[in-house]
Amino acid sequence: MKTILFSLPGNEELTELMATKMDAEVGQATLRKFPDGESYTRILSDVKDKCVVLVCTLHEPDEKLLPLYFLSHTAKSLGAMCTCLVAPYLAYMRQDKVFNEGEGVTSGFFGKLISGFADSITTVDPHLHRISSLGEVYQIPNKVIHAADAISNWIKENIKNPVLIGPDSESEQWVSEVAKNAGAPFIVLQKMRHGDRDVEVSVPDVDIYKDATPILVDDIISTARTMIETVQHLKKAGMKPPICVGIHAVFSGNSYKDLLGSGVEKIVTCNTIPHPTNGIDLSDIMAKEVKKLMHQI
Repeated sequence: MKTILFSLPGNEELTELMATKMDAEVGQATLRKFPDGESYTRILSDVKDKCVVLVCTLHEPDEKLLPLYFLSHTAKSLGAMCTCLVAPYLAYMRQDKVFNEGEGVTSGFFGKLISGFADSITTVDPHLHRISSLGEVYQIPNKVIHAADAISNWIKENIKNPVLIGPDSESEQWVSEVAKNAGAPFIVLQKMRHGDRDVEVSVPDVDIYKDATPILVDDIISTARTMIETVQHLKKAGMKPPICVGIHAVFSGNSYKDLLGSGVEKIVTCNTIPHPTNGIDLSDIMAKEVKKLMHQI
């Protein structure tokens, strides 16, 4: 089956990388707004009897959803065999239960909406907190890609004498996995509570790692408050300026500027959301997994 990839605005670089690795063409489409704010969609490439891959990371999703919906349906109206969504960052995963009376479970609503126009979905490390699998929310073939191995490889190739840092006990499982694959040690900050507002934070075995490069790893860097607080604790302990590594570069508000100004050496993220910090390329594994999913449709 011939494959053609379409990039939603802002996803051009990732689309080109994936197309090269899938030996596929990049399609041309016109997406714009009418003066009244309605969306206009026109596909300029031949999609008949082809599998259409739509590449659209879904941070700030509301403005992206209608063009994505129209593009998928337009492709099928022109004879496309299927439309496969690649959403490296997947929105609407946090509201997975009713927390307050009158709320809707928007993760389920969003899943139904996407499942109604896409034949498969591929994403990277979504926020599966109370959900055991993406299949509980999406009624289409789906694949969750994990970035831990790619992050571990980046650390091995770029950092001499690293030590991974977990900000709290909850992070230990995630940090230990990345550290193990990177062949690096890890430590988790210890918190001692002396009262409701008196919390002492210590860095265990700090003397052993005074000459090491601290690596802070998180899945989503949104407000960056946890990372900024951890940087301050490491600074007080006399450690080197850390390198901050994240999967999804959400960076709400001034968080990127705040994190940069906190005393870090460098910030590196995966290319799931386009950002100047993108330094870890996941296009290879995305291309492979999308190809596999096509055979399930």
